[in-house]
Amino acid sequence: MTAENLAKYIRDIPDFPIEGILFKDITPLLQDAAAFRQAVDLLAERYTQSQVDVVVAIESRGFVFGAPLAYRLGAGFVPIRKPGKLPAETISVEYSLEYGTNTLQMHKDAIRPGQRVLVVDDLLATGGSARAAIELVERCGGIVTGVAFLIELEFLHGRAKLDGYDVYTLLKF
Repeated sequence: MTAENLAKYIRDIPDFPIEGILFKDITPLLQDAAAFRQAVDLLAERYTQSQVDVVVAIESRGFVFGAPLAYRLGAGFVPIRKPGKLPAETISVEYSLEYGTNTLQMHKDAIRPGQRVLVVDDLLATGGSARAAIELVERCGGIVTGVAFLIELEFLHGRAKLDGYDVYTLLKF
């Protein structure tokens, strides 16, 4: 199965979470064992020759790909979450998304200076959440070696917010 074949497992949900948004639903892909395995394998294939110390994934669907990817790469896993979800001292950043604003947090001690970090999420839309994750990693002294997504919505030009970083996506819509 190629990345292009995975597109048939993504369904469109109109007007979710608000009117005017066409949501790309990944749950059919997650429900199909072969498709899910292939998506993780294709992402891992891209980074197997890279030196990745930590995979950082953005709540919540980023966790679905970030955790198995960290496992496959022999790297640690760090969750980036919405406020109030992490028990230890955190750092925060607010960002814009296609339908409002949000805040992300990471444990202050999650990344050590000099660690090589791969940022993972399911979807690149406007680039706000990925840019926020990069900011959190870099504030801790981490080095972002790549930013990976299952899906990129090209018409929202989110890649522009990630200029200067190695951005990789499996599917583009």
